[in-house]
Amino acid sequence: METDFAARIAALPQYQALKARRSRFGWWLTLAMMVVYYGFILLVAFDKEFLSQRMGEGVMTLGIPVGFGVIVFTIVITAVYVRRANSEFDDLSAAIAKAVLK
Repeated sequence: METDFAARIAALPQYQALKARRSRFGWWLTLAMMVVYYGFILLVAFDKEFLSQRMGEGVMTLGIPVGFGVIVFTIVITAVYVRRANSEFDDLSAAIAKAVLK
């Protein structure tokens, strides 16, 4: 019974479209995160002088806000994914469930 149900879902064109859109969006966000994260790591590894520049008269260096920016970027792209998943992807999932359960 469950195999038949899963096969009916997998055969739906709406499911194939949902799977493709969600995967494509996830890969773009993954690429963006890897560029930001590994860009920061490469700066740490190869341009320590840039990150160790003092900001003003205090002890804060440029590396602290750049590192904080990486963390904020992670939170922002997570929020972007959640927002899209809760609107577009959930609507497509509901349409698929309605199509299969009729």
